[in-house]
Amino acid sequence: MAAAKYEEQLREAGRPERQKTHRHGAGHGDALADFRRRFIVSTILTVPILLLSPTIQGFFGFTLVFPGSVYLLLVLATVVYIYGGWPFLAGIVRELRVRSPGMMTLIAVAITVAYLYSAAVVLGLVGGDGFFWELATLIDIMLLGHWIEMRSVLGASRALEELVRIMPAEAHRVTDGGAEDVPVERLAPGDRVRIRPGEKVPVDGVVVEGATSMNEAMLTGESRPVAKKPGDTVIGGAVNAEGSVVAEVQKTGKETYLAQVIDLVEHAQQSRSRAQDLADRAAFVLVAIALSVGAITFTAWLLAGETLGFAVERSATVMVITCPHALGLAVPLVVAVSTALAAQTGLLIRDRSAFERARNLEAVVFDKTGTLTEGRFGVTDIFPLDTIGEDELLRLAAAVESASEHPIARGVVRAAEERGLEVPGADTFQAIPGKGVEADVAGRTIRAVSPGYLDEQGIAVRNERVAAAGRQGKTVVYLLEGNTLLGAFALADIIRKESREAVDRLKGMGVRCMMLTGDNRSVAAWVAEELGLDEFFAEVLPTEKAERIADVARRYRVAMVGDGINDAPALVQADVGVAIGAGTDVAVESADIVLVRNDPRDVATIVTLSQKTYAKMVQNLLWATGYNAVAIPLAAGVLIGAGIVMSPAAGAVLMSASTVIVAINARLLRL
Repeated sequence: MAAAKYEEQLREAGRPERQKTHRHGAGHGDALADFRRRFIVSTILTVPILLLSPTIQGFFGFTLVFPGSVYLLLVLATVVYIYGGWPFLAGIVRELRVRSPGMMTLIAVAITVAYLYSAAVVLGLVGGDGFFWELATLIDIMLLGHWIEMRSVLGASRALEELVRIMPAEAHRVTDGGAEDVPVERLAPGDRVRIRPGEKVPVDGVVVEGATSMNEAMLTGESRPVAKKPGDTVIGGAVNAEGSVVAEVQKTGKETYLAQVIDLVEHAQQSRSRAQDLADRAAFVLVAIALSVGAITFTAWLLAGETLGFAVERSATVMVITCPHALGLAVPLVVAVSTALAAQTGLLIRDRSAFERARNLEAVVFDKTGTLTEGRFGVTDIFPLDTIGEDELLRLAAAVESASEHPIARGVVRAAEERGLEVPGADTFQAIPGKGVEADVAGRTIRAVSPGYLDEQGIAVRNERVAAAGRQGKTVVYLLEGNTLLGAFALADIIRKESREAVDRLKGMGVRCMMLTGDNRSVAAWVAEELGLDEFFAEVLPTEKAERIADVARRYRVAMVGDGINDAPALVQADVGVAIGAGTDVAVESADIVLVRNDPRDVATIVTLSQKTYAKMVQNLLWATGYNAVAIPLAAGVLIGAGIVMSPAAGAVLMSASTVIVAINARLLRL
């Protein structure tokens, strides 16, 4: 049986073609309610069936016989067979129509054989004892098992349903006359909406008025509130905290971040897994075994001199216990859980097979700018060269640079702000063309200049640490008061704090860490040394990146981590392409996996989740097939001489228990 049909069977079994399943689970809910209803009705009818069955009466030592009681038993059993067994009877028709017999075929054959034999006994067509009570309890247990399985399937996709429910239904659209409440679907790009404290952002947009912080945990996995001010983007579904803001709508409908996330998650949950191919083949083999062993068991017991009823019971038990329900769920449930779990933590899987390959990665190649680094200039070193300390040196430099918009100047000012320093006022700013800037700070004339200015003035710097920073490719800025050298600053693209932990985690897993950059060799060597990278490739043109990845791929199973734009060819070339820092632009076509958060540590999370996901798949496949090695011989009656006999109902319990175990094991992936 093709296991991919399993959910479709569950949705459709037991009901006429009167409804279509809703994309996000309405049909699943209808089918779930249908199984529950059939289970309840069948269980209620099973009570009088048990009381009227001679076998049960003999076992408990009571007698309940009245005129027509045997025909009442037949009528009740017929209702249970048709109403309770309808999902399986409808299922066998669908499976045989597509020439793919599966679990529904096995159950339908088992209950039909049991019913027809027992009815023939009641009508006097054959001798022996009927087993209507076993038929009824078997159907009850099968319905219960299906119901539990369907709840597990729905539970595995519940995170996706939660994503769907995140988006609010209405928004406060700002108009010339104030604000009006409108349905979200009526918003258009360019509209402005007010988002009050505690409300959810209705669509993707940009803040144009006010400041606040927002909780984006359900969307990006970022646990801390994210500050928002004019110019910052907001994501539909995020929860506004303390401030009231006005945002201009940029994206609506299918273009929004959340809509793209939902589409990616659905696509990944539906995409095929390599392990699924194995499960499909194993399921088909199990069906063949069940039907053939069932037939052999039936024939063997008849030839051994047993009654027709006993042979039918053994054969039915074999077919019931061999039903590959657990096998059909083994991989799809793990896929659903892992994909939803990944989305909740900011990992969007676009290609299931690539995600599964991630468990065997031997090397990860990172792009530098914007991936391992922040992509902005910042102060990496402060070198006091006079009697003042680092903080005072930084205060004076920030005061001089505060009027400039140059990236170096912005980096110096930002460094002072991050240290919480109070920057003094400055005036009479004056540029030194091509060399720096000077200003008066508290009556002192301070200059922030380049090494070229010092050369022109004949000022020598004899400090090995400053010289080493220059050799590393860092930008060095000097601070002077008059001609007195106060100190120096080294600036470079700031290495992310998370990058060190990401590299350490990956190397701890035995994965080699490399870097690919178009930057000069000195800067690349500094970053590689700071992070403890195994290798680096510098001064690589964008057109050459794919070639370098191909070279690495000849030595190792490799992942490429980049921004998904300039690195697109390299992402495609790698065994696993990971786009990092995509923000709200989810649709990065060249990547197999998209990291919503701009955090390189999530690469290690991909490897870990891939390994754990594969382990769960293997565990489920082993359990779903392995228990049959013991169960099938017991069902066939090989230990009947030792007094061990398994009834069809007991076989159904064991079979259902195996599917529940598989479902629970898949859910344990969340732990």
